[in-house]
Amino acid sequence: MSVIYLLISISIFVAIGFFVAFVLAVKNGQYDDDYTPSVRMLFDDEIIKTPKKEIQTTEEKQI
Repeated sequence: MSVIYLLISISIFVAIGFFVAFVLAVKNGQYDDDYTPSVRMLFDDEIIKTPKKEIQTTEEKQI
C-alpha cells in the first residue's frame, strides 16, 4: 500500500514539472504563431533572377 502512495506522489511531482514547463513555453512565446508552420510547405521558393549580362558572359565562356 505504501508503494501506491509513493507512485502517486511521484506522478504529481512529474505532472507539476510538465505544467511548469508548459507555462514557461507559453510565456516565452513558443506557441504564438500556429498558422505559418502548417502552410509553409505550400509556399513556393523564390526564383532567383540573374541579370542578362551574366547569362551572356556565361554563354560566351562556354564557346
